[in-house]
Amino acid sequence: MYCIGIDIGGMSIKAGVVDKDGKIVKKGKVVTDVAAGEHKIINDIGRLVLSLADPNDRDFVGIGIGCPGAINSSTGVVDRAFNLNWHKVALAEELARMINKPIKVSNDANVAALGETMFGVGRMYTDTVFLTLGTGVGGGIVLGGKLYEGNESKGAELGHMVLVVEGEPCSCGRNGCMEAYCSASALIRETKKAMLADKNSAMWKFSPTLDDVDGRTAFECSKAGDRSANAVVDYFVKYLGEGMLNFANIFRPQAIILGGGVCAQGDYLIYKLKDYCKDRNYGFADTPRFDILVAQLGNDAGIIGAAGLIYSMVQVN
Repeated sequence: MYCIGIDIGGMSIKAGVVDKDGKIVKKGKVVTDVAAGEHKIINDIGRLVLSLADPNDRDFVGIGIGCPGAINSSTGVVDRAFNLNWHKVALAEELARMINKPIKVSNDANVAALGETMFGVGRMYTDTVFLTLGTGVGGGIVLGGKLYEGNESKGAELGHMVLVVEGEPCSCGRNGCMEAYCSASALIRETKKAMLADKNSAMWKFSPTLDDVDGRTAFECSKAGDRSANAVVDYFVKYLGEGMLNFANIFRPQAIILGGGVCAQGDYLIYKLKDYCKDRNYGFADTPRFDILVAQLGNDAGIIGAAGLIYSMVQVN
C-alpha cells in the first residue's frame, strides 16, 4: 500500500511515493508555472503523479495534496490561493479526470501538522498543536488523531490570534496578531530595533549591518551573554509562550510542535519556552502539562502530511 503526497509551493511542486509508515520511497518535482494558470499547473501535477506511480496499481490507494491558501477540504476546491493566483479552483475534481484515485486536498500548514503527528515527532500523541515560525506564523491542530479544520476547513489560522490589541501591524491587515510578534520577521524587526538602541551590542559583530540581521542574530549573541540580545530573546519567548499557553488552554493538547527556521535554535529555545510556560498554564497544578517539541520532518513534512490525508481515510494493515 502506498500514497502519493503532493506539496504545492509558489516556486515548485514536490511529490513523493509514501508508504504506510510515512517513509518517502521515491520523489519528483516540477516548477510551479503560475503564469500559465491553474489548468497547466494541475496538468503538470497529473503528469508528475504518473511519473511516480501506475494508476492501475491496486496498492496505490490515493493522492493527498497540501496547498497554500483557503481550501475547502470536503469539496477539494481551492477557494483562494494568492501566491498561485487561484480563485475557486476545483483541484481534486480536475485532477481526478486524469487519475481515477481518491484525492484529498487540505491547507499546507494543516497537512504539515498531520504529518508531524502521524509520522514525525508527534507520533506518540493524539492531540497536538503545530506552529510554523517562518516569515509568518502558520499552524494546524490534530485532535483525537484527526485533523481539525473548522467550518469550511477555514479554521486553524493560529498565527492570526490577537495577542496585543492595537499592537504591531500584521500582514493580514489587522494589528497585534501572533504573527506580528512570533514570526522570524518579527524577531528580525525587534533585533534591528535593539541594535539601533545599543551601538555596543555584540549583535553588531555578528551582523555588521542591519541588512545582515537574520533570525540567528539575537539568539547566538544571547548565548554569549549580550544584554540587548537577551532582551530580544526574552521578548520573543514571552509572546510565543503566551500564544502557546492560549492554545493549551483552549485545546489542551498533549504536545505543541514547533517548526520553521527559528526552531534551528533547538534546545536553547525549547528550554526557555518550557521555563516560561511551566507556572503560567491555567490551573497548572491540576491540569495536564504539554510537551514542547521541535518538528523533525523538515522539508518533507508537506509530502508526508499530504499522504497522511489519505492514510487517515483508509484502513492501514
